[in-house]
Amino acid sequence: MPIRVTIWNEGRHEKTNEQIAKLYPGGMHTAIADYLKKATDFEIRTATLDADAEHGLSEKVLSETDVLTWWGHMAHGDVRDDIVDRVQARVLQGMGLIVLHSGHYSKIFKRLMGTSCSLKWREIAERERLWVVSPGHPIVEGIGEYIEIPHVEMYGEHFDIPAPDELVFVSWFQGGEVFRSGCCYNRGNGKVFYFRPGHETLPIYYQEEVLKVIANAIKWAAPTNGPQFVRGNVQPLEDVKIAE
Repeated sequence: MPIRVTIWNEGRHEKTNEQIAKLYPGGMHTAIADYLKKATDFEIRTATLDADAEHGLSEKVLSETDVLTWWGHMAHGDVRDDIVDRVQARVLQGMGLIVLHSGHYSKIFKRLMGTSCSLKWREIAERERLWVVSPGHPIVEGIGEYIEIPHVEMYGEHFDIPAPDELVFVSWFQGGEVFRSGCCYNRGNGKVFYFRPGHETLPIYYQEEVLKVIANAIKWAAPTNGPQFVRGNVQPLEDVKIAE
């Protein structure tokens, strides 16, 4: 069965910035979706913040989503808290979550991390190399030693996140900073991957290696047919002799 993927994008920049509208005429979510649709492994839908009253993330949509990707920047505060609750519940149940670039400061990522998720940044279109530091990881299948992106917004340490369960990429920037750019977490039954690249004014979501990592991450984060755990008060599995 194909992995059911919802590509979620805030979708505000494309409506307010002519440069971004020319670069991503259908929105960044469409650029990502168009790449993923080339594979038979995925069943793709897209959603945006202003899609409807529920940001395109109704109970029905989330129940039919195996992996959700999230990009946000200028309107984190406009995401309804009850929708964040809903997404968090689905992640804990087993839905995968891929958080992209400035989504590090989204309500859902901060909720799942329990920290400020703040960092240092600079926007001068410098070069970035994302070095693979976990070469056997499925997220880097088909990727070389590093990914080079010619022009990016810099993110630098210290990145206020919990230590990742697995660290997949570390970035170096032309200005000298480094950054933990590919971070894996387990939350409940769900998997979370934070992937740094993706500034809205640059054509990063047209770069093959970046899109391949996102595709790999979706496969890694997809739910498995593992056990569903029972919590709360339960009856014993074996006969228990009660002391009198």
